[in-house]
Amino acid sequence: MCGLVGLALEGRGASPSPGELEAMLRTLVHRGPDDAGYHVRPPFGVGFRRLAIIDLAGGHQPILNEDGDLALVANCEIYNFRALRSELERRGHAFRTRSDAEVLLHLYEERGERAAEELVGMFAFALLDQRDPARPRLVLGRDRLGIKPLYWARTPAGIAFASEPKALLAWQAGRLPRRLRARALLDYLVQGYVGGEDSAWSGISRLPPATTLTWSPGEEPVLRRYWDLPREGLRQPASPEEILEWLDRVVGDHLVADVPLGAFLSGGIDSNAVADSMARMGGSPPVLCTVGFEQRSHDELSVARESAARLRAVHHWEVLREEPESALEALPWLFDEPLADPSTVPTWIVSRAARRHVTVALSGDGGDETFAGYRRYVHDVAENRLRRQLGRPGARLLGALGALYPRLEWAPRPLRARTFLSNLASDPAQAYWRSVTQLERDQALALLPADLARALADHDPFEAFERHYRAPRVDDPLYRAQYADFHTYLPDQILAKVDRASMGVSLEVRVPLLDHRFVERFAPLPAREKVRAGRGKRAFREALRSRLPDSVLDAPKRGFDTPLRVWLRGPLAVAVGEAIEELPCDWFDRATLRSRLAEHRAGARDHGRLLWSVLVLERWRRRHDVQGIAP
Repeated sequence: MCGLVGLALEGRGASPSPGELEAMLRTLVHRGPDDAGYHVRPPFGVGFRRLAIIDLAGGHQPILNEDGDLALVANCEIYNFRALRSELERRGHAFRTRSDAEVLLHLYEERGERAAEELVGMFAFALLDQRDPARPRLVLGRDRLGIKPLYWARTPAGIAFASEPKALLAWQAGRLPRRLRARALLDYLVQGYVGGEDSAWSGISRLPPATTLTWSPGEEPVLRRYWDLPREGLRQPASPEEILEWLDRVVGDHLVADVPLGAFLSGGIDSNAVADSMARMGGSPPVLCTVGFEQRSHDELSVARESAARLRAVHHWEVLREEPESALEALPWLFDEPLADPSTVPTWIVSRAARRHVTVALSGDGGDETFAGYRRYVHDVAENRLRRQLGRPGARLLGALGALYPRLEWAPRPLRARTFLSNLASDPAQAYWRSVTQLERDQALALLPADLARALADHDPFEAFERHYRAPRVDDPLYRAQYADFHTYLPDQILAKVDRASMGVSLEVRVPLLDHRFVERFAPLPAREKVRAGRGKRAFREALRSRLPDSVLDAPKRGFDTPLRVWLRGPLAVAVGEAIEELPCDWFDRATLRSRLAEHRAGARDHGRLLWSVLVLERWRRRHDVQGIAP
């Protein structure tokens, strides 16, 4: 894919310098190793690093219109660009390249900031509009699901923006503080990531998905949301034929490239569905890439090999062997914000392996959110059904039993009923929230120094999640949970992980199951079409019966997980202890962290996710020279 940077400055005669833009661009070489360029026209300046995918010879950016008063940089793959181009040419627009980005420039001439509404694809763009010299205008935009990142900062000097925070921090040392937001620390401990419009960095914001930002000097930025998932009325059930027709359509649209293209393949339904659809498109055999684990409990390599053989694919695979330490050296630079998902490691490794053979890889990400494939969705449906059957008094009684039930974290999963019983007495939003968090808020506050914990007493990460959960006006808790995930967990954890890990090795990853047309049609299906008989993805699974073997469709769901417990007791045992001693005392109560580590090592409690989170946070702090914590 690509990386973009830019400055839009206040003040008469203010102008970015080429040196400022070049310094910012140097931090994003991994996003675009093939080409670089910048454009300065006061009060604006933009820069671009390119990973060439379409129109290899003519797709240089920034792209200017004929008069030079419109300039565009776009980190994009627009899958309907050919249809848009044909329509624009009929309207009299002349094109100088074959690139999809130039379509956006001419579309803006027709529709202004509403041009984003016409795009099918993944994108983050910046457009400098100086057609009115008295009121120059900056327009930023981001794709509907948040597949591609875009950060921005409002400073006294103006607005800075970039694909990654590290580029903003490189803009003249000291313009932006290298400090962690205090609320972001609590969010990170509870969720495992920092979500929402405010990034982990003090003073740096994310442009939300499906949003444009417009700004002119002397004015305040205006943000406008241009798309959302349906909030009212669920969709009619879909036939297997309709699902397969849509699957082939979106996969086919995502195959446009002038460079080698392949796909990730695991043992799961989603990646197999995408790979199978690719193979049906004809042409040369698909190129598929898999990462396996030495621990058989986490390994899906054998299933992936069978699938690749059935598809007559060219199959590349690697086995993950003691990689966490090397990953923790590389990933903190690529992940500008702390992200405690251990699957960042295999995602980075499979991306690195794929990049040896292809420049573009398709992924199965998004199938679980669209068709309710996560185990937590199945549990949520069961809890809500039982909650209705018991009524409020019965649910409260079982909830009270849950409070008395021992944790039994060491026991087999069926015997760990404490959370299930407690959830029955809870509000459905709170109950589902527990399933997507790694620590309770009170548990996270107990890890902090007393002064910091008091300062955060009025902050509850649940409140932002709850706003999304309550937004749909439907009597369907499952869709509410999916809707909330589409606005929180998906863009801020899953897609952030995939983008940084893949772009860190200059690999473009495409996610056809997150084509917004596909999501609009199938995410709002009735709950019975998604979860039935204790299993998720019902409609998608049954549609694929004619294509995929039962060994894939009926296998237990594993997810792209890691042997975290083995790592923390093996190659990372020393590193975790060192991280606890090195983290600043005004961030954590060190004695409490030491106690958690001792309990974990003794086998008394499983604090694996907490300890991994602490280790990731310390490596991030050290790599980015974080100077402190901000209120």
